[in-house]
Amino acid sequence: MSRAIRVWIVPAVLLAGALTVTAVMTTGGGERPAGVDKRADPASAERVERGRYLARVGNCTGCHTEPGGEPLAGGLALETDFGTFRTPNITPDGSTGIGDWSREQFRDAMLRGQRADGAPLYPACPYPSFTHTRVEDIDAIHAWIQSIDPVTHETRDHDLDFPYGIRGLVNVWQWAFFQPASLDNAGDRDEQWHRGRYLVEGLGHCSECHRDRGTFGAVREAVDAPGGMIHGWYAPSLNSPDEAGLQQWSTAEAADFLRSGKGNDSAMVGPMAGVVFDSLQYLRPDDARAMAEYLRALPTAEIEASGYRPRPSPETVKAMMERGERLYGRDCADCHGDAGEGDDGVAALAGNRAVTMENPANIVRMIRRGGFPASTPGNPYPHGMPPFQQYGDRDIASVATYIRQSWGNEAPPVSTIGLAE
Repeated sequence: MSRAIRVWIVPAVLLAGALTVTAVMTTGGGERPAGVDKRADPASAERVERGRYLARVGNCTGCHTEPGGEPLAGGLALETDFGTFRTPNITPDGSTGIGDWSREQFRDAMLRGQRADGAPLYPACPYPSFTHTRVEDIDAIHAWIQSIDPVTHETRDHDLDFPYGIRGLVNVWQWAFFQPASLDNAGDRDEQWHRGRYLVEGLGHCSECHRDRGTFGAVREAVDAPGGMIHGWYAPSLNSPDEAGLQQWSTAEAADFLRSGKGNDSAMVGPMAGVVFDSLQYLRPDDARAMAEYLRALPTAEIEASGYRPRPSPETVKAMMERGERLYGRDCADCHGDAGEGDDGVAALAGNRAVTMENPANIVRMIRRGGFPASTPGNPYPHGMPPFQQYGDRDIASVATYIRQSWGNEAPPVSTIGLAE
């Protein structure tokens, strides 16, 4: 059966399932079947160390650690259109973590989206990407997790809207949208490209954030799909040189950007700063170059409109530009320069892709909440931006519009519509 036909019947199946499913599976880790000895194959120190590195590539700590919590002990809240997911404890604690999971059960979770008790994992866990990972790398990550100190920490259940809290319906989602599979071999590409593809599309799971999701939460596969929204931030498309695409950079520049979080015209802030801090800064130089080469080779596309479509009148835009110029001169020019040129490590605003993207969510978020890049060896003393909480929606829209339409920038104006959080 084709995927298109599967997707067409999903709404009917979900509705039927919501009316007929009488037993809701629990959100705990489940019990390991008797007779499985997870210590039967003791891991070598080399395997454990490799697993530690691969877990960093996959940013396990970033997702499975709540603010102020113990690493990997879970509890991080993930706000989505379907409700709030909370990441589980994946330390080797036997009662609240995955200490009782065998190597085979860990493989099932990472490669097939199945928990130790046989229940399906919600796709908030990026197993649709992890499924491309080699078994030996999954085993190495499991070996590393089993080597760390266990943390007893009971995490809260997911808080999902109806009918998404019925875990049994995830079986229908997996049937329609998930196909466990390794990556196809592209014989005409070199070894470095293949390694980069493996890291980006597999453990790095970049598409899980940098592509929009459809009605039922599956990542859209179209090359011209927009990026995704993450905690109020826009994760720009990797296929657009006007957004996050690295197609116009050299491999060396792109690799340095991944590891340092600082590029030619901007630094990574928001959720991506956390990814740099917890994951990308630890990339081996050869892996950073491989990821950079693959990202640079992605096909380019004109990205679909984001749905944010302000239509202020020319008179309104003129008034916003005048107000924005006054506010910028008073509050912004000392750091960013009179002409948006930046200074001494402060990001330039003129010609900055993060400023001129069609979707203005990130610049609005920066003005309202501030933002701080990750401190890395390649950017040890990053310049952060304080929040301008004294600004109302009109001020934010005016400053954002002024920045997006000055010094050669040509981006749509920002309306006050949709700015409230």
